[in-house]
Amino acid sequence: MSTPTIPTQADVVVIGGGIVGCSTAYHLARDHRRNVLLLESGRLTNGSTWHAAGLVGQLRTSASITRLLKYSVELYSKLEAETGLATGWKQNGGLRLACNQDRWIEIKRQATTAKSFGLEMHLLSPKEALDLWPLMDPSDLVGAAFLPTDGQASPSDITQSLAKGARMHGAKIVEGVAVTGFRIENGRVTGLDTTAGPVACEKVVICAGMWSKEVGRLAGVSIPLQPVQHQYILTEKIDGVSPNLPTLRDPDRLIYFKEEVGGLSMGGYETNPIAWAEAGIPKNFEFQLLDENWDHFEPHMIQAIERVPALANAGVKQMINGPESFTPDGNFMLGEAPEVKGVFVGCGFNAFGIASGGGAGWALANWVETGEQPMDLWVVDIRRFAGLHRDDAWVCERTLEAYGKHYSIAWPHEEYKSARPRIVSPLYERLKAEGAVFGSKLGWERPNWFAAPGEAAEDVPSQGRTNWFEPVGAEHRACREAVVVFDQSSFAKFEVSGPKAAERLEWVAANRVARGPGRLTYTQMLNSRGGIECDLTVAQIADDRFYVVTGTGFRTHDGAWIRDHLGTDGVTFTDVTEDWGTLSLMGPKARDVLAAVTDADMSNAAAPFGSVRDIVVAGHPVRALRVTYVGELGWELHVPLAATGDVFDALMAAGAPHGIRPAGYRAIESLRLEKGYRAWGSDITPNDSPVEAGLGWAVKLKSNLDFLGRAATAAIASAPLKKRLVGFTVADPDCFLVGRETILRDGVPVGYLASGGWGYTVDAAIGYGYVRREEGVAEDWLTAGRYELDVANRIFPATLALGPLYDPAMARVKA
Repeated sequence: MSTPTIPTQADVVVIGGGIVGCSTAYHLARDHRRNVLLLESGRLTNGSTWHAAGLVGQLRTSASITRLLKYSVELYSKLEAETGLATGWKQNGGLRLACNQDRWIEIKRQATTAKSFGLEMHLLSPKEALDLWPLMDPSDLVGAAFLPTDGQASPSDITQSLAKGARMHGAKIVEGVAVTGFRIENGRVTGLDTTAGPVACEKVVICAGMWSKEVGRLAGVSIPLQPVQHQYILTEKIDGVSPNLPTLRDPDRLIYFKEEVGGLSMGGYETNPIAWAEAGIPKNFEFQLLDENWDHFEPHMIQAIERVPALANAGVKQMINGPESFTPDGNFMLGEAPEVKGVFVGCGFNAFGIASGGGAGWALANWVETGEQPMDLWVVDIRRFAGLHRDDAWVCERTLEAYGKHYSIAWPHEEYKSARPRIVSPLYERLKAEGAVFGSKLGWERPNWFAAPGEAAEDVPSQGRTNWFEPVGAEHRACREAVVVFDQSSFAKFEVSGPKAAERLEWVAANRVARGPGRLTYTQMLNSRGGIECDLTVAQIADDRFYVVTGTGFRTHDGAWIRDHLGTDGVTFTDVTEDWGTLSLMGPKARDVLAAVTDADMSNAAAPFGSVRDIVVAGHPVRALRVTYVGELGWELHVPLAATGDVFDALMAAGAPHGIRPAGYRAIESLRLEKGYRAWGSDITPNDSPVEAGLGWAVKLKSNLDFLGRAATAAIASAPLKKRLVGFTVADPDCFLVGRETILRDGVPVGYLASGGWGYTVDAAIGYGYVRREEGVAEDWLTAGRYELDVANRIFPATLALGPLYDPAMARVKA
């Protein structure tokens, strides 16, 4: 076979000819008029795309991901008219069943989410579900949900139609060409080496499905995914199966169905999945399936026959066992890789690549074009991962757990259990002995709450009030009334130094950060649209040295954002996360405790709120940051990591007369909700301006200093706001808020909650969300309304809060 000819130059090269690669190329060419080259090592659709089941569901817990899925549906419905190639798209709706009360609560919460996101969804009785799906046995049903705009598609046909559309708009697609290497200069991609010769390019998009991990390694890019075996069957024709039969998901039985040429396609998600190609994907694996594994599939078959008795006498035409790529958290990956500028990723679609393909390609094309995510895509941003995810064994173990949870009930606040513990602070054993129940964030073990002596130190999942509700309340009250210590050693920490450090940080940060040595600033970092990309603190240690602290999960994201926008001229950026442990000493007795363990003057005059100073505790140097995320007097004490235990012991001994106790992250969440502090990734995102989020006071618009996002922020501030973050309380103790609940003003939906929980001091459920109105959300309009929250299809009266619920004057914080 002759070697294909490829261009020697392109603006963007897309690697991979599955549905996501073809969609990305299509959108780059159609929307951005880019000179696009798509390279496929085999033939189009030869990977997971060709054997995918093709169910297209739209509802997810993220508004942005739901928007992408809705876009897919809109695109698929009109693609054939554009390209002339059939797609097999059929909008026959999707039915989801509930067989127990916990699942029914989950589905009712999903119905609330659908209403919040503008997606049509109907709650049905078992009889109404049977009317839509007459072949099933409904005897164990509690209820069901129906989304009429869901559907199904022919994955290969849609992909070929997208490929034709890409060509129509000028993209070049070449099959039979593999990428063998990346050309990288000064940390930026400049070209590729291929089996057909080199090609120069400005940007590369890796959409190689389960091969993406291997392709990424050619560029030094980590792409954490694991191929997993996924099986389904195709039956002969079955009487009563009509072409317009909705897709059916039966998560309590771990199975799904869709109509296929008069028969049924049935598959499922085992709790004991089987990884594939752990040592690497075999060479020339193209349009191939794996061996049938009927023993492994048998539990699904039993469950399916119980749900659809007609299957007992139906002939099976084929068993499909095809590998699909899954990720450690069950979400796909989009965005620019942090290791190399210009290398983007779109892969790891966890068996909903067909549903996501259209929208993911649109979003990724925008991201490639502008260098910024076009909306809040944090849940799928590849920068949510870290160095830990370079460990293939860890990724495999965690990914198999994520696969096994595909159809499990999504309990609020549920933690993964596999591949733990991985990273522990020096306090791990001490806190474990105190009854700590740990959660995990980017591999770090962090105490969520503390069980009392004699109580089980574990989460018991619940859709309502949990076993940890009261223990967290006790920690919350201890912080409000006395003093607690939080182990926050997992915080991400960076140093920015050099002669231009101050100048460059002032450009990246929205607030004034170069205030002089000893000063600490809370600030956002904004994108060009004025959206919040980072939310963190910056402490000035010296004229040319700054210490930046951000959340554990944002280490890769924030580090990459800061590093990319600082530049390298006169500035050095260093990740020092593992150098420092962090103990947050919080509560009205915090000063008394700290004064007992250091000779330094920690009075309000000497160490005011917003200051940073070096002190000595237990013979160790400690960087004391006067800042709080819980709304009380306190300090973040940054300690050389190896000294964390000594400092903790000293604090606990000195605090004993004051009733000191360790506390966990769930108490932090409750405390911050009462104080109205924002959480990045929920309350504030790249879609939200500080002005809209009530954080305009932290933006230096009144200064003469320019900064990234200034023009967009000024424009937002000068116009009537169309959305505004506000708070709500619900006094009813049966109300449990977790986020995504619909906000009703005078009975009309006006937004949804971004976050929610319980406030033990105010004794109420608390939620924050954006109220939206095209004509504007002026305060007089906001306060004139009557508010309710739709929570799992139940309406609760709510009280609007435009300011902090606790200590609005900041008297306790600044005491």
